[in-house]
Amino acid sequence: MSYIRVKDISQVDERTLGVLWTDGRKHKIDVVELRRRCPCAVCIDEWTRAQRLKPEDVADSVRPVKIESVGSYALKVQFSDGHSTGIYTFQMLREAFH
Repeated sequence: MSYIRVKDISQVDERTLGVLWTDGRKHKIDVVELRRRCPCAVCIDEWTRAQRLKPEDVADSVRPVKIESVGSYALKVQFSDGHSTGIYTFQMLREAFH
């Protein structure tokens, strides 16, 4: 799995990102759901892995404002609500948003 990476990201519509993987597969990711599934320590307890962020605390209007590559294994997303500490590994994106 580690050799499969994001090849391209595009905006499908206001709320959807299209992801093209290096193996040719395509996924659509709801950006609000992406924010709600943030894997950072603010949103997920580091020890118990329990969800700290309540889905209702993320507005349906939240959008990514910047997406950057983290090495060759992940994406970092800055959201319109100011949150930017989540690092979404390619493996997590493939498993959570297929």
